[in-house]
Amino acid sequence: MSKQVLITGGAGFIGSHLADELLRSGYRVRVLDNLCSQVHGPDAKVPSYLSKDVQFIYGDVRDKDCLKYALEGVDAVYHFAAAVGVGQSMYQIQRYTEINNIGTATLLECLVGRNIEKLVVASSMSVYGEGLYESTNGGCSENVERCSEQLKNAQWDPVDNTGCILKALPTPETKKPSLTSLYALSKYDQERMCLMLGRAYSIPVVALRFFNVYGSRQALSNPYTGVMAIFASRLLNSKSPVIFEDGNQSRDFVSVKDVASACSLVLKSDIKDKVLNIGTGKRITINEVAQMLMDVLGKNDVEPHISAKFRAGDIRHCFSDISLAKNVLGYRPKVDIKQGIIEMSEWLEGQIAIDNIEKANAELVERGLWS
Repeated sequence: MSKQVLITGGAGFIGSHLADELLRSGYRVRVLDNLCSQVHGPDAKVPSYLSKDVQFIYGDVRDKDCLKYALEGVDAVYHFAAAVGVGQSMYQIQRYTEINNIGTATLLECLVGRNIEKLVVASSMSVYGEGLYESTNGGCSENVERCSEQLKNAQWDPVDNTGCILKALPTPETKKPSLTSLYALSKYDQERMCLMLGRAYSIPVVALRFFNVYGSRQALSNPYTGVMAIFASRLLNSKSPVIFEDGNQSRDFVSVKDVASACSLVLKSDIKDKVLNIGTGKRITINEVAQMLMDVLGKNDVEPHISAKFRAGDIRHCFSDISLAKNVLGYRPKVDIKQGIIEMSEWLEGQIAIDNIEKANAELVERGLWS
C-alpha cells in the first residue's frame, strides 16, 4: 500500500498544491485544516480546488485529540498550519503565538512514540530580517538594520557607518536570524522546536524557508497574504496597488508549483536535520512586480500608489541563495516570474476579491505600526 501523508493546513494555498503533487506521485494524502475565515471566507467550506482524492479532516492543530486522530496510520507529516502575516502578528500577538508556537508544540507531543519517517515544517525567509549585504570593504554584513530615524527621513537603503549604501547579496541558510516581527519569531520557533525534538526522538526533520510564494489559490481577500495576491486584489477592483517606501525594495518571488515540487523532493530524499531555502535565487523590485501584474491583467490605466510610508518590521532586500537545496535535493525552480504571473492571471479570471487592504492598513496606523 502507498504511504500515507498528513498535511496540516493542507486546504490552504501551498498545502493544496503540495497535495496535488503528492497524489500524482502515488501517495495517499490526508489534510487537517480549521478553514480559518481570514483565508477561506466566512462560510468555512472545503475549497473546491482541494482534490476529491484527499481525505479531509476539519480540526485545529491546537486540539490534541484531533491531532491524534489525524495522525493514525501516517508515515510522514508536512506541518503548514500557521497564522501568516508580518503586520498582523505585531498586534494579534496571542493568536499568532497560540497557533504557530503552541500548535507546533502540540503536534510534536503527538508525534512522540510514532514511527514517522519524515517531518517537514514550513518556515519563512522572514527569519532572516534583512538579507545578507556586502560592505564597502568587500566583507559580508549579517546584522544590518535600518533605524527609525533613517526611515522617517526616507533613506530607504541600508548603509554602513560611513553612510555608503550596502550591496544586497543572495542570503544563505548560514546567515544569522534577525527577527523583526512576531511572525518571524514564531516561524523560527517552529523550525527550532521541530529540529530539536526531531533529534531527541529520532524523527527526521527538514525545515523549508519559503521566500515570497505566489500563484493560484492564494487568498485574495486576505490583506495579510503575499504582496502579489494583495496587488492582484486591488487591481481586480480597479484600485491602485499600495506600495510602501519607494517600491525599490526587492524580494525573491517563487511559484507555488516550484515550492510544491521542492516539498515533494524532501519526502523522496533521505536528508534530515536540515534547513533549506526555497526560492529562485533571483531578486525583483516591488515596483517591477506591480508593473508586470498591471501589464498581464490589462490594468495599465491604474497607477500604483507609492506611499513613501513604512511598516514596523519591514525589510529592504532579501533574496535566496538556493545552492544547498540544489545540491542536497536536486531542486531546480522551473517557473520564470513572467510565466508564473501569466499562469496566475489565468486563474484570476472570474475570481472575486474583497479588498480589505485599507482596513488592514488602518489597523496598523491605529497602533503606530505604520509611519
